[in-house]
Amino acid sequence: MLAAKIVPGSSKTALAGTLDHMVKIKVAAPPEKGKANECLVAFLARQLGVRKNAIAIVAGQTSPVKHVRIEGISAQMCLEKLGFSAQGSR
Repeated sequence: MLAAKIVPGSSKTALAGTLDHMVKIKVAAPPEKGKANECLVAFLARQLGVRKNAIAIVAGQTSPVKHVRIEGISAQMCLEKLGFSAQGSR
C-alpha cells in the first residue's frame, strides 16, 4: 500500500518528494471527472514497470490524499523504483 499526496493541475506529472510520510506526486491533469486519478495510475505504472490494471486507488478517490494498492511489486521495491530509500528520503 502506497500513501500519496496528489497535487493536480501541475505543469507536469512528476514526483515531488515526501510529505508527512507520504509520497508527493504532482499530476498535470485537472481534479475533475477522475482525470487526476487516471493520470496518477498511468504515471505510477510507467515508473514502476507494472500494468495500469495492477494499480488501484483503494481510498481517497476524491481526496488529495490517496492510498494506492500496487500488485506484483513489494513496498520496498516500489519505493526503490520511485527513487526513495527505505527511510523515505530521496
